[in-house]
Amino acid sequence: MLPGFIPLFVFIAADEIWGTAVGLYVALGTGIIDLIYWRIKDKHFDRFIILDTGLLVVLGCISLLLHDDVFFKLKPAFIGIIFCLILGLSGFTNLNIIGGMTKRYLRDIQISDLQYQDMKRNMRNLFYIFSVQTLLVFYSALYMSKEAWGFISGILFYALFFAYMAFELIRKRIQARRYAKEEWLPLVDEKGNVTGQAPRSLCHQGKHLLHPVVHLQVIGRNKTIYLQKRPLSKLVQPGKWDTAVGGHVSAGEKLDTALGREAHEEIGLMNFQARLIETYQWTTDLESELVYLFITHDTKNIGPVSDEVDEGRFWSPSEVERSLGKEVFTPNFEHEYPILKAKGFI
Repeated sequence: MLPGFIPLFVFIAADEIWGTAVGLYVALGTGIIDLIYWRIKDKHFDRFIILDTGLLVVLGCISLLLHDDVFFKLKPAFIGIIFCLILGLSGFTNLNIIGGMTKRYLRDIQISDLQYQDMKRNMRNLFYIFSVQTLLVFYSALYMSKEAWGFISGILFYALFFAYMAFELIRKRIQARRYAKEEWLPLVDEKGNVTGQAPRSLCHQGKHLLHPVVHLQVIGRNKTIYLQKRPLSKLVQPGKWDTAVGGHVSAGEKLDTALGREAHEEIGLMNFQARLIETYQWTTDLESELVYLFITHDTKNIGPVSDEVDEGRFWSPSEVERSLGKEVFTPNFEHEYPILKAKGFI
């Protein structure tokens, strides 16, 4: 478990075995040791450990002073509320306490966007599970037998946690088998640094996992521009005219390799010279792409060679401009055309 949670879980275990008084001393000692360790390592006190230990001391002291059986029974529910609050903030808001602690205590770990989203999903699921368990603790403390309360407040907590972890492990293994047959794409940050990888289907499910793609604009004589028409069978922008070449970069693949592969597969272009002129981020409801826009003036043997392309031809700048904004072109091409014009290629 993360260091900030150690006093909490030590108290739960010690309270079950030796009672509140001993549990309080053990948890307090653990919190102090935890605090000193991270003070020496990080050169400052960890505020979450202080908060965690402080809450335990307050709850323990109230319990000892009141000597009230009902309060004693409600104590696990109070701890559950704290736990659910941390899970809720981490899973549903930008204040990801658990994510921040993970990055702090495990500094060498690199968390990709996909892993971060998966962490948030797990936090939300655990929030729902332990919110129900906490409500059951309240109910059992007030209306059920001591044996039922003991099971719900203790064994059920760990049973639910380990059952969920087992479920996730099985789900991950099934998922891994399915994804093993897919093309994997690199995940990148806004500067193009690779942060991980993910199967292609996940990148197109609206999760906004930023991944790189290459586009090639082919400029012919008299500043004409070659465009391809997307087949009507396409799910995205069917029947519209688009950039001459566009495709994903595969995991471990270089940009120039991906560009050469896509150009050959889509329009039969080989052994051409291309220049990178722009990099921009393109986001739709389905995906987020980091687009590397290239241009070339090589047009030898150019033409559709794939069933991914319905037809292709050169357009004059005047033809393009008469059709802009009329659902003739893809939004992506209409974004790139002004870039070409501003840089003097059109």
